[in-house]
Amino acid sequence: MQNNNILNEGKVLYTQKKYDKALAFFLGLPTDSPADKIEVSYYLGLCYTKLERYDDALLFLEQVVTSGGNLERTLQCRFLLAVIYALSGRKRLADFELNKLLETGYMTASVYAAIAFVAWEQNDTERCLNYYEKSLREDPENVSSLNGLGYVLACQEKDLTRALSLCKQAVKSAPKSAACLDSLGWVYYKLGLYKDALQYLQQAEDIDKMNVEITEHIKSVRLKAGH
Repeated sequence: MQNNNILNEGKVLYTQKKYDKALAFFLGLPTDSPADKIEVSYYLGLCYTKLERYDDALLFLEQVVTSGGNLERTLQCRFLLAVIYALSGRKRLADFELNKLLETGYMTASVYAAIAFVAWEQNDTERCLNYYEKSLREDPENVSSLNGLGYVLACQEKDLTRALSLCKQAVKSAPKSAACLDSLGWVYYKLGLYKDALQYLQQAEDIDKMNVEITEHIKSVRLKAGH
């Protein structure tokens, strides 16, 4: 019990979303600390993930997965590994981790959403749409799938009415998500409603100023709108 208490300060900082401070706490633990090393790796992996320092996160998340310890944490870390692999273009590794998760039945809707994202990145639109639909059958309120399916439908110019409904629902659930705001703006662009498109795309840019895709979307809208 005493060993667990050693980590309480870091856990509280993480819960309070003070990820930089939580990371500094866990990194600052002495090498001879009696704290559980795998638990420390778990929180370091989470902190690095939240801070989008993905290469650092991989090192610690992999330690948790290979430790064979707490099952729930192992599955959670495997899911994070899959997402990071997908974001960084390592699609085969992402597929491997996601298939392992499907075998366990863990977070099925989120796993389906991640598979759909990987498929989209691989230009496999049919598989992407299929897995987003599967995800929403599992969890009709899954924000990643609402947003992802709406965006893909817009890009493919298929059923823009449904795309608009899906993206509106995603933004309602995650009003501060740059990705969701961007998708909604893109749907409005595809509908030819450029004023509405710019409104949401600029909100997205305000949240994520370094996002190249959002910047390109705004350029496309302004070009069409004659701005």
